[in-house]
Amino acid sequence: MSNKEHCDGEWQFPGPRIIAREGDRLVIKVVNNVQYNVTIQWHGVRQLRSGWADGPAYITQCPIQTGQSYIDNFTINGQRGTLFWHAHVSWLRVTLYGPIVILPEKGVAYPFPQSFKEVPVLFGEWWKADTEKLISQAVLTGGAPNISDAYTINGLPGFLYNCSAKGRGTGSSRPSAR
Repeated sequence: MSNKEHCDGEWQFPGPRIIAREGDRLVIKVVNNVQYNVTIQWHGVRQLRSGWADGPAYITQCPIQTGQSYIDNFTINGQRGTLFWHAHVSWLRVTLYGPIVILPEKGVAYPFPQSFKEVPVLFGEWWKADTEKLISQAVLTGGAPNISDAYTINGLPGFLYNCSAKGRGTGSSRPSAR
């Protein structure tokens, strides 16, 4: 993985889209294959009677240690729309995130005209360096962390950044880890 640790071992960036319906019970096994402890927060999902699945490390749950796994188990109640999930330890959230699409219950109409196609749009940032080392350095010096090397839309940086050079900005590109 070069000098940049990416939290998603499958190198899918952003992470996988999760599609559920109102009333669905989600049982998701999170396996930590990176060198840092990690949790996942289901951002915006109402955690009714499942607050332990909310993700803030050392607050609602202990982080998942390297080589270990955790099963998130919660029900989608009274929600629909597109939210997102992300790592919830330090700056790992910038390398591990993805959309969660909540559809209405079967047989229940959308509260708006249904679109022809649904495409979640995720804005992000990309650092060539290890983000955990960047934030540690900022804490030690008292200064602000380095700005990102690129802004991304659905994991792609576009043609304005060096990481898009040499044909890597063709629509199937991913930011360079070098």
